[in-house]
Amino acid sequence: MPSPPTVAVDLRALVPAATGIGVYTRSLLGALAHSEALNYLGVSHQPIRSPEALRDLGVSLESHPAPLGVLWQQLKLPKRLEHSAAELFWSPLGTLPWRLPVPSVVTVHDLTVLTHPETHSLKVRLSMRPFLGRSLAQSSAIVAISQATASDLRRIYPRCADRLHVVYNGVDPTFQPADDQEIEAFRKRLGCPQGYILYVGTLEPRKNVGTLLEAWAGLKQDHPETPPLVIAGAAGWRNKALLQRIRELEGLGLRHLGHLPREDLIRLYQSAAVFAYPSLYEGFGLPPLEAMACGVPTVVSNVSSLPEVVGDAGLQVAPRDTQALGRSLRDVLSQPDLSVRLSRSGPSRARRFSWERSAREMERIFLEVLGTP
Repeated sequence: MPSPPTVAVDLRALVPAATGIGVYTRSLLGALAHSEALNYLGVSHQPIRSPEALRDLGVSLESHPAPLGVLWQQLKLPKRLEHSAAELFWSPLGTLPWRLPVPSVVTVHDLTVLTHPETHSLKVRLSMRPFLGRSLAQSSAIVAISQATASDLRRIYPRCADRLHVVYNGVDPTFQPADDQEIEAFRKRLGCPQGYILYVGTLEPRKNVGTLLEAWAGLKQDHPETPPLVIAGAAGWRNKALLQRIRELEGLGLRHLGHLPREDLIRLYQSAAVFAYPSLYEGFGLPPLEAMACGVPTVVSNVSSLPEVVGDAGLQVAPRDTQALGRSLRDVLSQPDLSVRLSRSGPSRARRFSWERSAREMERIFLEVLGTP
């Protein structure tokens, strides 16, 4: 019996500490590897973090040293694929090498590098914009992670429409509600026995964390009993003023925890009184889904993909409306019936999104491109 075809996968997002695309890559590849229909070869410019889990699933891993990921992608990767058994290349990072010896599938998370360029660093813009259009033109299939991203792709790159597929992200089943005793114990350990408002995400311009800070500060001024605001996530970039404001508000009870290990992050979600995510644009918005899966009432922006993800299981506000965000947070904190309704509807909504379902849909796309039944 012939060996299944091999798919080479760009794993550059797993080299640094995992943020959104890193979580996507590891979670989806892990789910894909459970199937025996295809083999997977992970390639990167440096060794990835925590390779054991993927190796245990049968994913082969290679790294080819290069000082910059984009140089590796454009110069070293095509040569490696020429001498590889791989019959298909998948990039979860939105771009492809200019020259590819095999068919390709590319995942596009969002087009904010074009629609909101001011929210990206120069490095990101230089690594994406010169290659994006050509990557979409040459790919055999394009995967968008939401209808919002697919809509942007059709508008900006209309010629890609006939190769476009929407495959939603999933949420890991370890994100689930905790019991009351676990929540009480964690809140005491954190020093927030009455609960807290939570934000999880990178501190960067697109996440609009400043609006949340001012909404919370206003609540504390008008309602001193408002619980602390807890912020967790990677440092990001262009956040000097934001970090200064965070330090100013620590005296009112704000807690800045930085990047957390996965187990601590899950506990942090489970024990929050309400989760807030006022992002200006999201290709999908994984943190609100994780919060809902943990049974936490969730308030998000009413833009881009966030209404697709949250539906009626969360509250939605205009992203720059500080007062509206403050009112929604106050409503959840002061109205037990609303809090209970959102707590109960969140996990049900989250169950619509699983990495196993995402993997089945991605595998079907891979096989279609390969011409394999």
